[in-house]
Amino acid sequence: MRSRSRRRSVTFALLTSLPLLLGSCIEGSPLDSLDPQGPAARRIDELGTPVFWIAGVILAIVLGGLAFAMIRYRDRGQADPRQIHGNAKLEVLWTAIPIILLAGLAVPTVQAIFDLTECEADAMEVDVIGHQWWFEYRYPEEGITTANVMVIPAGKQVCLNMTSDDVLHNYWIPKLNGKRYLVPGQQTLLTLEADQPGEYWGQCGEFCGLSHALMRARVRAVDQTDYEAWVARMQQPATLPADGTPAAAGLAEFNGICSTCHVIEGVNQLDKPVGPNLTHFADPYRNVFAGASLERTAEHIAEWLADPPTIKPGSFMPNLNLTSDEIDALVAFLQGLDPTKGN
Repeated sequence: MRSRSRRRSVTFALLTSLPLLLGSCIEGSPLDSLDPQGPAARRIDELGTPVFWIAGVILAIVLGGLAFAMIRYRDRGQADPRQIHGNAKLEVLWTAIPIILLAGLAVPTVQAIFDLTECEADAMEVDVIGHQWWFEYRYPEEGITTANVMVIPAGKQVCLNMTSDDVLHNYWIPKLNGKRYLVPGQQTLLTLEADQPGEYWGQCGEFCGLSHALMRARVRAVDQTDYEAWVARMQQPATLPADGTPAAAGLAEFNGICSTCHVIEGVNQLDKPVGPNLTHFADPYRNVFAGASLERTAEHIAEWLADPPTIKPGSFMPNLNLTSDEIDALVAFLQGLDPTKGN
């Protein structure tokens, strides 16, 4: 019975550790924090790697000493070994060693923390506002408001001024920097800089409600020329559909149903929009929506409009009981909000 119980315990331990082992073998994960693609993330990685190896060596020494003591002094009916309690030299030694190690690690750690919270004088500024469950981005110098996808120039530091509109959130783009809280009524800072053009995935790192897992983010780094072109088209009003088209029917549906929560520049204005700004919803760089949890395809937009709370539990966008014709019209209108195309 003991042998069978032992085998079951070993089997259970192997099976429970298998997912962890397989997870550590994943390559190319978009949320891989061990693949830094910017100076801030690289600073964290350069600090974390030696700490990991130092901790690993200490763990090996402790476990080795424990295994030695368990085997060497296991009970065989012998007399108790000589006790070393009260040995001042040994107690000073094993108290001093951790203090020295922790002090050695604390100095570069504290220095890195302060460095990572400072923005360069010429850094580009972006305001980040956390909502349940999506991120809003405002570019104060350019006069741009967008959501879900932050577009930045590669090779330039971006200073994020962050806050929350409701509950505590946490902004995390693993390949570009560590996590930073978004606190209601307060402002926190985070710097991002991408070495190369590319798309960098992110996630809210603090449980914030039912759809926390679906509160995602994307940062798209582009070269300076493409960034300036993006700014130019974002500063234009929305591209409105021609009369008599399915998209024009969608515009009418937007004005009658959606305009109380969403803003489209050139169509309506709100003092405090509840939902994301949809002015250039179909811009090529804005390839996701619903908190960056869905790819911006006609099928996904239709599914979302049919019943948002089913896709995103707790969503503040209710089921509007739209008909299939209303959904088709809205999809055509939203897909037409592409500033790179004409009417």
